[in-house]
Amino acid sequence: MSTPTDPRAPWWRDAVIYQVYVRSFASSGTRAGGPGIGDLPGITSRLPYLRDLGVDAVWITPFYRSPQHDHGYDVADYLDVDPLFGTLADADELVATAHDLGLRVIVDLVPNHTSDEHAWFRAALAAAPGSPERARYLFREGRGADGAEPPNNWQSVFGGPAWTRVADGPDGRSQWYLHLFDTSQPDLDWRNPEIGDMFESVLRFWLDRGADGFRVDVAHGLLKEEGLRDQVLPEGTEGRDPNQVREEAMVARTDFDEPMWDQPEVHDVYRRWRRVLDEYDGDRMDVAEAWAKSLEAGALYVRPDEMNQSFNFLWLLADWSARQFADVVTGTFAALDPVGATPTWVLSNHDVVRHVTRYGGGARGLARARAATLTMLALPGSSYLYQGEELGLEQVDVAPEHRQDPSWFRTGEVGRDGCRVPMPWSGDAAPFGFSPGGTGQPWIPQPASWAALSVEAQSGDPDSTLELYRAALAARRNLPGDRRVDVRVEGEVLLVERGDVTIALNCGAGAATLPDGDLLLASGPLGGVLPADTAVWVRRRSSR
Repeated sequence: MSTPTDPRAPWWRDAVIYQVYVRSFASSGTRAGGPGIGDLPGITSRLPYLRDLGVDAVWITPFYRSPQHDHGYDVADYLDVDPLFGTLADADELVATAHDLGLRVIVDLVPNHTSDEHAWFRAALAAAPGSPERARYLFREGRGADGAEPPNNWQSVFGGPAWTRVADGPDGRSQWYLHLFDTSQPDLDWRNPEIGDMFESVLRFWLDRGADGFRVDVAHGLLKEEGLRDQVLPEGTEGRDPNQVREEAMVARTDFDEPMWDQPEVHDVYRRWRRVLDEYDGDRMDVAEAWAKSLEAGALYVRPDEMNQSFNFLWLLADWSARQFADVVTGTFAALDPVGATPTWVLSNHDVVRHVTRYGGGARGLARARAATLTMLALPGSSYLYQGEELGLEQVDVAPEHRQDPSWFRTGEVGRDGCRVPMPWSGDAAPFGFSPGGTGQPWIPQPASWAALSVEAQSGDPDSTLELYRAALAARRNLPGDRRVDVRVEGEVLLVERGDVTIALNCGAGAATLPDGDLLLASGPLGGVLPADTAVWVRRRSSR
């Protein structure tokens, strides 16, 4: 455990969980992807690094059979490993090795959609409209003359209409299918009982192989409003990207219409899954990627009979502001307390700009990222880290010819490739130890400047970001076990009291006064004050 806890508490309640993007963590060079693409044996070889870093669990992005149009989030077979990454035997060895090292393994599950190469979707395309095969997905007749317009106005998260028209079926009628993401990712119809039965078998397959839990992709999207009506966009936002409008509404805590997301019936799915998880020993868990429109809506996913955790994205979306951070912390506890759930905290993942860059980049962005991380790690609950953030990596400006994110091809806008560049482990040139004896660039090129940021270069340097993470994860284990915190803002300084420890984060432009007490850890040099863009942990001295 990462902090003192009740020995009866589940392991995940205060865990630090490290996300591995399978293509970009480490390559053995022995699987179908070759030395340029990460694989399961590569991850297994680097598990001692994660143990020594001080994390409790590893979450691995999808490694199932897939045509890789969305790098594994388009699943063709949920019960097998893609040869690009290895075999089922490799998966078993990874889980066994992790358990031997005291690490848990969380598998990424993609239940909202399948690949268009999944056997079910191939059968649907071959079948007639109205057939049982098509009933597994959301096929609908088009609108307008000859059904030539999409069934509704929904937009894909990856840009453009969320509907694609298929070739004429056997009876000459052309239908459209829904894909809230890429055209290669048709949405399943979770109102069809076949879908729930299939995914229960998927859960059991991986639980039986030793998986400790699941990260559930697009957990808020499985059920759509039954009539599939048009989305009503806020006045004045016509023509804008509805996904950006939605994010702005989340931050502003304002309501918005979303017939494609967060429907009440989705909670019945997770109640069923909870019953399955509870059949297994070892506190098996699941965590929702649920972009709910409010903290209160997100809390519904972690009621006692549903999921164990849900990502808290408002912490990630907050500006560099003591007041905004304070509001997120207090709001999180206020929303979760009524359902008795544990909070989660996250600053980066494979879908967002790395937080060093979000906070301004360069020395200033790095200082802020270190300070925000130190603050996050001191809060009660679970912290989720994204590979490479412990090295202080920034978002990479990937050249157009190397971009591979499907959103780039659909919109022409820079996608998520910049946060998915493979890890630098050692050496002076690419691929920086990404694969044993590898030469040349991996699947997304690494910047030459990363030579100074590799694990090898930072190890042993007390001022490095890697050593700060190691120190913070070690010190976190000795933080007070208090589940409650007192939060206040003084000027531009966020102050959090947890037991006898004060966490202070200076979001202002000038230096502030250090809290009284014994310094436990600082995100940067102090010089007798709390500089701008710096955080500290201080243990208050007893008054007796």
